[in-house]
Amino acid sequence: MIPAHDTVAWFQVGSSDPAAAQRFYGTLFGWTFRADPGSGEGYDLATYSQQQIPSGGVARLDGDDVGYASFCVQVADVAQTCTRALELGGKILRPAATTPNGLVSAHLLDADGNRFVVFTPAPR
Repeated sequence: MIPAHDTVAWFQVGSSDPAAAQRFYGTLFGWTFRADPGSGEGYDLATYSQQQIPSGGVARLDGDDVGYASFCVQVADVAQTCTRALELGGKILRPAATTPNGLVSAHLLDADGNRFVVFTPAPR
């Protein structure tokens, strides 16, 4: 089932120590993890216990970025959503980028400083 645009369709945890994050969430909730072959290095897919399809992921952080856990909203146009978020008082933390398989995403802050991600899935 393909999620509708403008709905929370994914979650993401950003960690400078993805193995530790995976141990934590795996032990706490029974989630399993595997490398995402379509996104390049540093991203692992998370699958809930008793499920077959991933529902989120763990991203490897580097540089000055701080750890986070956020929801991800599927949108029709990432660039347009970023522009609208700015108009509404939001900020762009990480501008739109495209993964090797074609997924487009951007990290934003809402007007209260809460982090979230918008994305358009890779073409099928």
